[in-house]
Amino acid sequence: MRYIEPHAHMVSRTTDDYERLALAGCEVLCEPAFWAGFDRSSPDGFRDYFLQLTRHEPKRAAKHGIRHFCWLCVNPKEAEDPGFAREVMRMIPEFLDSPNVLGIGEIGLNKNTRNELAIFEEHVQLALDHDLPVLVHTPHLEDKRKGTRLILDALANFPKLRRDQVVIDHVEEHTVGTVLDAGYWAGMTLYPHSKCSVDRAIDILEIHGPERLWMNSACDWGVSDPLAVPKCALRMKARGHDTAAIRRMLWENPREFLSRSPRFIID
Repeated sequence: MRYIEPHAHMVSRTTDDYERLALAGCEVLCEPAFWAGFDRSSPDGFRDYFLQLTRHEPKRAAKHGIRHFCWLCVNPKEAEDPGFAREVMRMIPEFLDSPNVLGIGEIGLNKNTRNELAIFEEHVQLALDHDLPVLVHTPHLEDKRKGTRLILDALANFPKLRRDQVVIDHVEEHTVGTVLDAGYWAGMTLYPHSKCSVDRAIDILEIHGPERLWMNSACDWGVSDPLAVPKCALRMKARGHDTAAIRRMLWENPREFLSRSPRFIID
């Protein structure tokens, strides 16, 4: 079945991973800006990274028949230094006209600090200024609930922000209801040892229904699986979900949200 991978960090993956994704049916892939596995030593490191996301990675994906889109931001891990983060943010408008840029993300919180929150809010304003959708990262801490609450409270301070233009990613059982009830989209990240396992994600789907929900692999430099989404589709089938339900989660839902960006035009 053809599918969309809405969140994958392919700069960290090999060419073999692109081939495997294509063989599994992936036709479209979206790559949010994030941490490089280490802190950059200067803002110029981000300039090269943004060039990689907007010019070079789309060509690598195209060799395997995959459309590549991206999101731009300063990631939460490197937002703790506001001076550094603001230098990087001043570069972002230079890249917003690139044909594969969808919006601002993945912004959010890492350790739930005041500095991270300030830079998060400045990113949201940047998205509003350019009428772009937003992809939000929730922290991988024991207190994910607190980080999610801080993010929701901060977003509520932007009355002009359309909630259907925001997806809050890495939800789990104890945060998904709050996100959906607030009117935002929610992303379930399928990880082998953390976030959501395949069965936990399907449990969430069965409890809350498919409205404003997607799943992704968020594959990166750590322990992760770029084929997590098609593997979840197989598990959905084994648990009795029909082809229409699987297609909705793997294609229709991510296409619906991503189409908030005028650049997301696919067949």
